Amino acid sequence: MKAAILENGKLEIKEVPKPAPKNEEALVRMITAGVCHSDLHLVKGDWPRFVVPFPMPLGHEGIGIVEELGPGAERFIQKGDRVILGLGGAGGGYWCGACEYCLSGRPRLCKETKGIMGTYAEYISLWAKSLVKLPDEVGKREGPLACGGLTAYSAVKKLLKHEVLPGKPVALIGAGGGLGHYSVQVAKAFGYKVVGVDVGQEKLDFIKSLGADYAVDAGEAAQFAKEKFKGVYASIVFSSRLSGFELGLKLIKRGGVFISVGMPAASEGSLSLSPLDLLARDPLIMASAVGNVEEMRELVQLAAEGKVKTHISREACLTELPQVFEELEKGSYPGRALINNMTR
Repeated sequence: MKAAILENGKLEIKEVPKPAPKNEEALVRMITAGVCHSDLHLVKGDWPRFVVPFPMPLGHEGIGIVEELGPGAERFIQKGDRVILGLGGAGGGYWCGACEYCLSGRPRLCKETKGIMGTYAEYISLWAKSLVKLPDEVGKREGPLACGGLTAYSAVKKLLKHEVLPGKPVALIGAGGGLGHYSVQVAKAFGYKVVGVDVGQEKLDFIKSLGADYAVDAGEAAQFAKEKFKGVYASIVFSSRLSGFELGLKLIKRGGVFISVGMPAASEGSLSLSPLDLLARDPLIMASAVGNVEEMRELVQLAAEGKVKTHISREACLTELPQVFEELEKGSYPGRALINNMTR
């Protein structure tokens, strides 16, 4: 079968053996796979601490059909089921289910957690518990919900947990991108007043079309938030640039919530914070990475109801993946890219 393999910094589409499902695993024939910026970072070597030994299969979100079941997998999924898989890659492949992190809905922090990698392929075999069956209302173009959508959903959901109530203004940095465009839709579904922030008129128009209350260029966002709201109640940063994180901190009011989602390249350095400024402004600062299976089910329900939709700006076959990565690095399109044919 064909699969995208990263080896020593080089991405190749190669012929590899078709996997067989092991205990509690399901063999899934991939129909579509979303192209995530995280995969581009891995190809470029931007995150040295996250690179596993080569060769590494790439891809961690998509939709497919269950074709075979390993022993015990029938308790969780059935042959012929159409499923979404990925769960953001990190933590979606296995978790123990019994530790404090698993029991509190944070399986990514489990010591036994394993990620999902390898969706840029004709087939993938993976733990059946990580699969979510799709209703007919959710089409095959919604594969990027598995990472981009879930990551945005989990981040926005944290606003409620930390008492940022619906109706309050929140800023979404990088709102026109692959993750950010989901966050606009989810935040509106939750009832927030959305300030979408990005760069360039095309992305600002796109953000408005998603239902944002305001679409503001990054260069004007700090002044806008100060004059309009005296600071937003929360900012969620989906940008992969350190400047987006610095902007997100500027936008929040005293006592506001700052949520870090995007992951800049390690070469961009660290975010600098003044302890005196922290004391004066008293923000709540946290990170948010992917989500869990139950949150995926909640997001699928929103998608089935038409409240969240993946906006695909680029479709390609598997052999065009290197070109798609080049376009993604240049920021050539808003929304997401989709691999829609794994056989060529």
